[in-house]
Amino acid sequence: MANRTPVLTSRTFNALTGREVFFKCENFQRGGAFKFRGAYNRLSQLTDAEKRRGVVAFSSGNHAQGLALAAKLLDIPATVVMPDDAPQVKLDATRGYGAEVILYDRLTGNREAIARQLSEKRGLTLVPPFNDPRIIAGQGTAALELLEDVPDLDALVSPIGGGGLISGCAIAAKGMRPEIAVYGVEAEGADDARRSLREGHIITIPPPATIADGIRTESVGTFTFPIMRLLVDDVVLVSDPEILEAARFALMRMKIVVEPTGAVPIAAVMQQRIPASARRVGVIVSGGNIGRDVLAQLAS
Repeated sequence: MANRTPVLTSRTFNALTGREVFFKCENFQRGGAFKFRGAYNRLSQLTDAEKRRGVVAFSSGNHAQGLALAAKLLDIPATVVMPDDAPQVKLDATRGYGAEVILYDRLTGNREAIARQLSEKRGLTLVPPFNDPRIIAGQGTAALELLEDVPDLDALVSPIGGGGLISGCAIAAKGMRPEIAVYGVEAEGADDARRSLREGHIITIPPPATIADGIRTESVGTFTFPIMRLLVDDVVLVSDPEILEAARFALMRMKIVVEPTGAVPIAAVMQQRIPASARRVGVIVSGGNIGRDVLAQLAS
């Protein structure tokens, strides 16, 4: 089962932003990120025959780790398709949990197509990183726990990759507190969700270049997009330097390790991208799986 992760606060951050901010620290989740929640929820619902045959997934890192760990705990063979430029720490952890890793070139290969071919060839169950109702439901438990601990939030802020985390969290948050505002955050140049919501249909972009590797998706999901259209109030953008500044604040002032993707919503609050009317803000810190090179940047 998933850990119930802590909710942290920082008086310095509150003074800096003029708000009360509550950090839901999924960097302390099993596998180092929120992705374990959805992966475990999905894998635990497989039939006995499906469990014996095994699963295949595609991921830039955190879904890979979450799925590999969940599969290990449930004694399910796992194969994961990962980009060859994924952070080494995430590749090592995925292999360390016992999964077979198959690498592809992000610029020339299609990870989902590769995974589907493996699924058909080997009889494996495909477990996507976000575009699955059971994955979405599992991710939403992060917001459920946060609002159980801090029920009177004005706003919830989450990063957006494929949309699984924010979709699940928006369902949970608005179900518990209908008046809460939900804001998604993307990196500049990785703004497929923002563009999709403004255009009214799913936009696909070229592979984005951002330090926030967990949100380097090219498009949101067919399950997540309608949920976001209905429940997400707005999507804002932050730059890579702002993301690094937020991750550095978390490390130096809060003494927690946050990966760039996890720092994306922190950066949005730091840079006042969220409306000033939101005085009590919950931030989903999505993960803490950080490579040595980025950690060295933060410590410099």
